[in-house]
Amino acid sequence: MSSATKPQAPLLDVRNIEVVYHGVVFAVKGVSLTVAAGQVVTLFGPNGAGKTSLVRAISRLLLSVEAQIRSGSVTFDGAALDALAPHEIARRGLYQIPEGGNVIKELTVRENLMLSQFCRESRAGLADDYARVVDRFPILKTRESQLGGYLSGGEQQMLSMAKALLAKPRLLVLDEPTLGLSPMLVQENFQALRELNRDFGIAILVIEQNAKVALDIASYGYVMESGRVVYDGPAEALRENREIQEFYLGLEGGLKKSFRDVKHYKRRKRWLS
Repeated sequence: MSSATKPQAPLLDVRNIEVVYHGVVFAVKGVSLTVAAGQVVTLFGPNGAGKTSLVRAISRLLLSVEAQIRSGSVTFDGAALDALAPHEIARRGLYQIPEGGNVIKELTVRENLMLSQFCRESRAGLADDYARVVDRFPILKTRESQLGGYLSGGEQQMLSMAKALLAKPRLLVLDEPTLGLSPMLVQENFQALRELNRDFGIAILVIEQNAKVALDIASYGYVMESGRVVYDGPAEALRENREIQEFYLGLEGGLKKSFRDVKHYKRRKRWLS
């Protein structure tokens, strides 16, 4: 096969990852996923599915919670990440916004933003990039001297995304970015993600419980349950899948369905095959 027709290697490649807590509890059981350069991918599933454990494995943040990768591999841009510290991974262009955001509440908005310089491969052009970031998020420009802890939940998520943009990542990983936000703020934050992907070509992996909003911006999705990926495919195919419509989108035959009707729904055994 010629180089012109050779398939492009994924930017992020997770292969058969197993994550264990305290040496005995398996939280992630052989999960594989990929994210291509410039692609938006979502991973969704219920509470306790192992989504956050997978994110921590990708960014090498497991030691802080007494967990470890038992087997499998994670590569970014073709290079293995197993020997790298979290800050070294960020400098290579893989930037994570954890659940609840990454705002340091005791620092001002400006101080929070300036921390991103330590995640950049180079600090050249930092002043110009800072000006562009606060222009893109004008509410932050008016509150540069305000402590991060005094921002609203939605504003803290905006600050988290602004910090990510200033770090100049190639892949942005977000864990539950809609947690605790109103429906209006959810839409505003996901619109900001669309713009980051469209205007800067940043690949995005978004981990969510809100499958509807995640599938609206993603081109591909994975469904995770009990530590395993039980279904994956193009976002459009997932939206049209009957089981996903009923269990994750609250729909039946294109109509909204109440949780009381959904909660006893038994997924077909092929999901667990």
